Amino acid sequence: MDEQEFVQFLEGLLQPDTERVKISTAALNKNYYTSPASLNALLQIVCGHPKPELRQLAAVEARKLVGKHWVHLPAEQKTALRNQLFQAALNEDVTLARHSAARVISAIATKDFEDGEWADLPGYLHQAATSPTARHREVGLYIIWTTLETVGDNFPGEVTSLYKLFSTTIQDPESAEVRVNTMLALSRLAMLLDPEENPKELKMFQDAIPSMVAVLKATVDQADEDHALQAFEVFQTLLGCESALLQKHFGGLVRFMIELASTTNIEDDYRSQALAFLMQCVRYRKLKVQGLKIGEEMTLKALQIVTELGDLSSEEDDVTPARSALGLLDILAASLPPSQVVIPLLKGLGAYFSSQDPDYRQAGILALGMCVEGAPDFIATQLNEILPLVLHLLEDPELKVRAAALNGIARLADDLAEDVGKEHARLIPAMIKNFDFAVNSLQNQNDDRNLQIIRGSCHAIDSLIEGLDPEEAARYVPELVPRFSKLFHHEDLKCKSASIGAVGSIAAASEKAFIPFFEQTMHSLSAYVRIKDNQDDLDLRGVVCDSMGKIASAVGAQPFESYVLPLMEASEEALHLDHPRLRETSYILWSTMAKVYEEQFAKYLPGAVKGLEHCLEQEETDLEVQLGEEASDLVGSEVVVQGRKIKVSATSDDDDDSDLNEAAMDDDEWDDLTGVSAVAMEKEIAAEVYGDIITHTRREYLPYLESTVTKLLELVDHSYEGIRKAAIGTLWRTYACVWGMTEGTEMQKWKPGLPLQVEPSDDLKKLGSLVMTATMSIWQDEMDRGTVTDINRDVAATLKLCGPAVLMTENGTVVPEMAQQLLSIITKRHPCQQDLGDEDEEIVLEESSEYDWLVIETAMEVVTCLAVALGPSFGELWKIFEKPIMKYASSQEPTERSAAVGTIAECVGNMAEACTPYTTTLLKLLIHRLSDEDPETKSNAVYGIGLLCEKTTNNEEVLKSLPIIFSKLEPLLEAQNQARLLDNTAGCVSRLISKYPDKIPISEILPRLIELLPLREDYEENKPIFSMIVKLYQANEPTMQQLTPTLGPIFEKVLGPPEEQLEEETRSQLVELVKYLQK
Repeated sequence: MDEQEFVQFLEGLLQPDTERVKISTAALNKNYYTSPASLNALLQIVCGHPKPELRQLAAVEARKLVGKHWVHLPAEQKTALRNQLFQAALNEDVTLARHSAARVISAIATKDFEDGEWADLPGYLHQAATSPTARHREVGLYIIWTTLETVGDNFPGEVTSLYKLFSTTIQDPESAEVRVNTMLALSRLAMLLDPEENPKELKMFQDAIPSMVAVLKATVDQADEDHALQAFEVFQTLLGCESALLQKHFGGLVRFMIELASTTNIEDDYRSQALAFLMQCVRYRKLKVQGLKIGEEMTLKALQIVTELGDLSSEEDDVTPARSALGLLDILAASLPPSQVVIPLLKGLGAYFSSQDPDYRQAGILALGMCVEGAPDFIATQLNEILPLVLHLLEDPELKVRAAALNGIARLADDLAEDVGKEHARLIPAMIKNFDFAVNSLQNQNDDRNLQIIRGSCHAIDSLIEGLDPEEAARYVPELVPRFSKLFHHEDLKCKSASIGAVGSIAAASEKAFIPFFEQTMHSLSAYVRIKDNQDDLDLRGVVCDSMGKIASAVGAQPFESYVLPLMEASEEALHLDHPRLRETSYILWSTMAKVYEEQFAKYLPGAVKGLEHCLEQEETDLEVQLGEEASDLVGSEVVVQGRKIKVSATSDDDDDSDLNEAAMDDDEWDDLTGVSAVAMEKEIAAEVYGDIITHTRREYLPYLESTVTKLLELVDHSYEGIRKAAIGTLWRTYACVWGMTEGTEMQKWKPGLPLQVEPSDDLKKLGSLVMTATMSIWQDEMDRGTVTDINRDVAATLKLCGPAVLMTENGTVVPEMAQQLLSIITKRHPCQQDLGDEDEEIVLEESSEYDWLVIETAMEVVTCLAVALGPSFGELWKIFEKPIMKYASSQEPTERSAAVGTIAECVGNMAEACTPYTTTLLKLLIHRLSDEDPETKSNAVYGIGLLCEKTTNNEEVLKSLPIIFSKLEPLLEAQNQARLLDNTAGCVSRLISKYPDKIPISEILPRLIELLPLREDYEENKPIFSMIVKLYQANEPTMQQLTPTLGPIFEKVLGPPEEQLEEETRSQLVELVKYLQK
């Protein structure tokens, strides 16, 4: 081997000349790296070459060859190399070269330990780690860390001896490097530790945590940025390990991070890192945080940090403590109950809104906006207090406060469109005033503050207008559209986009009232449909495409006809312009066009299906790795590591710690790294759009159905929850759509109960079996709360619409397994309700965040819909659900009581006489809830009592309770402002009269009942009411006959609009009665 030429080629890799790098790489790979001698030569360079950059490069190259050639070197040569290399690493002056050499030692150790060799290395490492020379200690610990990283459990010797060593080195008096390397090594041990199997190791690890916190604190105090960031990273890593590791010190650690985040005299980076840690805590240790009752403190500290934001229009991508604090508030509101976040926030906001300091006023409204999404139901109950304050801020003398108020309204309206929309008459004029003032005050294109108000007004109106009825929205069309249209050709891209987006939403909300502005708007926007010169053009094109879709849905098929073809052509072209957001916009446009044109969309189906299929077939390259200089010609390409495609990004000059060899990690570690790629998000949209197209084009889609279902089934266990959710949702919509096309034509209407009384076709059975089996495969272990909530909704809606057929798969009935799933959710023991890694602990807390409650509430909906599908045979299943659901009926939370009592009522109604064994227990609970302070719960209890008395055959129990039932119903008649409660009371009394006409004083009760008619809200109750009236007329009941003049106008009203007041059967009975009475 020509060593001189070998060194020359190596040096060639370090040159800035790409051609030379390519030649050197090819020569090394072809002529040298095939031989074990090349590894020996590289290691000699690592140990003794005068140039540090060559020593480092040789180490990086040697690491790649260890796996291939180390075993083939002669034993005595290996012994000499081990000793030389170890000494060279200890004495290396240059940090990067030292770290690279250390990693070669780890690579060799990995091979040697497998073969039972280099048994004395741990001893040498211990010696180095306890050496009087700081450099030696640093290297010793660095090698221990990197070796643990590669060999894991195969590290020789007792793990406890490492813990003992680390308990000393983490307090190294001289070197921060030693202390931080110890932390990194401890984090590797943490990943390997099983607390149940190794309680002794667990205790040793827990004992190290105070020292680890001290190391982090010291790096921050000394502004030692590199080491501080490594220490923060260790704590982030620990959140992903077994929760027992941090359990003992978790509260103290969280409080330390809160204090760090709130300290204004340290570097912003450290504060942002502390806030990032707190966000991860709330995300992955939610129940622990909730149990510490620390949410209020975090909320108020975060609110204080937001006052440092300064100008909202500064660089939006900068990570600052104030922006991180807003992110923390968002996660807190979505994860913890209102008592720990939203209630303390609202209590604290008064002082912020009325502060003399504009930074406080701005912080208050921005913080409120961040919390809406997490707790919309609670904030909706407080809008009467909140909106006057927001209106006041819209008139604030400070421009940035007004901009923040517009941002706040946009966020409030995004999640509470209808509630906030009720205040449109006060809000929209105030926003128009801000808009006009900013437009008139605009100095130039760099007047960022006024531009911000213009954009903010557009965004706020965009969000708010969608909560208005078409008639209400129509009032604002002549005022808003001419104003915003003037911005369609504004020089500021964001203003242009905001105004175009807002006009689309105004069109969607006002529907036909937009038609006078339709042609002019389309003419103005058409200029942007095909632009593609640069990134800004493509961004704008996406906004225009979205807006045109909304306009199409507003004006309808006929007026929009001439624009469809050019728009569809532009959307298909957009798929090939390498812009993920624009591709998503195309898919959404197809979904809108399918809704507008329904079966007439068929002519565009070939192109749309092809585009969506291509989207789902894309490879996801969501991982990037960095390479050393020597492989710079790979930048931008893809390599395959362990069967995964990885995109290669540009080289970095800091260290070889992230070179390509780092890619040889476990699959589990890959999973830890996977962010959500743009491709994954695109697939999520595509999967949803399939659902819209299938349900609106119906029979026209049948030729493509089988292949679409196959593709969607492949996505059900995707690593990104958005795709899982979209795929499952579309599969259920598809099943319901095919069912709807078949029922009534090819098969009878379904009947409740198992075994099935109406058999679906073989194709439907197969589709149902596929969809249900796929759902059951992820329902049980799904960690994402939103996905479980959506599965609950999908299954409930399908059972209600399509009945019990889908409960039968190729493997028999899924009812027992489904019941267990629902039970685990209702009792808060499902994986999506536990902290990461705590699935076996099953922590159950009384209070829930709104989204945690939503999982339970939607599970109760599935229970109700199981009762719909199974009918009387549901009676047996109720045994499983009775106790947990009744527990919620006695909850401290009105929403929980209301949902539980509603579920009980619906289940009773659907299981009919099968409710008889439960009569005594349920009647007692429902009578108690007739006095509930919450109107919704009370209303549901009234409904439930009526159904229970109607369906049960235990008449003795009911008759015994009639006096108390009537004594509790009577006061409810005074609640004139609670329409639903009165409607349900009328329904309940009607059911009692129908069931026990001879046991009830009809002459006293009937006149009071008739006063409640016609019903104002709950039209479902018209069925028992008019059924009872018809019966009494048929029996010639005298009080009924006397009330005929009063009933005439009531009959007239319910037989008129709105149509949904009466079901067909009730309507025909009533028409017959009216004819009879007219005779």
